[in-house]
Amino acid sequence: MKIIITGGAGFVGSSLCIKLKQQYPNYEIMAFDNLKRRGSELSLKDFKALGINFIHGDIRNVEDIDALPDFEVLIDASAEPSVLAGLNSNPAYVINNNLIGSINCFNACLKQKAKLIFLSTSRVYPIHRIEQAGFIEEATRFSFTNFQKEEGISSLGISEKLNIEGARSFYGTTKLCAEQFIQEYAAFYGLKSAITRFGVIAGARQMGKTDQGVATLWMAKHYWKRNLSYIGYGGLGKQVRDFLHIDDLIDLIDLQIHQIEKFSGKIYNAGGGVHSSLSLLEMTSLCNTISGNKIPISQEKENRPADLRMYITDNSKITAETGWKPKLTAEKILTDIYQWINVNEQELKPILS
Repeated sequence: MKIIITGGAGFVGSSLCIKLKQQYPNYEIMAFDNLKRRGSELSLKDFKALGINFIHGDIRNVEDIDALPDFEVLIDASAEPSVLAGLNSNPAYVINNNLIGSINCFNACLKQKAKLIFLSTSRVYPIHRIEQAGFIEEATRFSFTNFQKEEGISSLGISEKLNIEGARSFYGTTKLCAEQFIQEYAAFYGLKSAITRFGVIAGARQMGKTDQGVATLWMAKHYWKRNLSYIGYGGLGKQVRDFLHIDDLIDLIDLQIHQIEKFSGKIYNAGGGVHSSLSLLEMTSLCNTISGNKIPISQEKENRPADLRMYITDNSKITAETGWKPKLTAEKILTDIYQWINVNEQELKPILS
């Protein structure tokens, strides 16, 4: 099988390339990336060692997409992943990359008669619906209650039933628009596709920043004893996310590659779920334990634009209909990140410290 992964040198893309090549050594795995994000170039030596073909290009350039070699599956893992993209800057980049670039990929799938696996995001759900949800404040975190006015929110988290009308961020909107285009391509051109709305994905190889990759950011700051801040919601550190281990994501993508008929015409949420969720306070405690370092953390009470008090993925639908469910915990994620930083300290220090 010939598989091309856009955003192939990024965190998710490179992890997919490496694990798929290791699991299926006879498959031809191709990584397509523009190497824009700092640290993505570190993946190239791993690709060379494993025989993964690297193609330097940009999904926004039709000429680059048209020049792709033959493939049977395209995994679209290329995106500007920051929720803040376009909010305090020109939104043209996030729109061109996440929507126009993705449409170029869809057209390439038609040309090649290939299957499409599209990595969407939980950020397609409107901010105000989640922020207005019923919650309780506990000692170390906020939690959803089972008593909700909105269908699609419960103590298990956010399900696919949540109404998608409302503002969500340019990032979320471009991903939602791309989902809708995929449905058109499937209905009128017969494109075989899988759409998954992923929660926070984390693990080794992620170049964490303030606005994306919080698990890596948190562990890296602890590792090198740098300062952090609890930002928003009173500066208490009680805001919550669920974390999906990259290996659990790869297991799902593997299933989609080989049994796409289970996913065609459907949209699923996929995340770590409530059992792999952490507040910032709880993540700090785990990082203290794993790294052995305690660092100063300041408080900023004001919320950032487009922030959420909490997001947890309700995996009920995807588990019931496909059998997939996450197996690894948030603690395992942080341990893997610590070990990755420790082994690659000299390479990663200029990027993460």
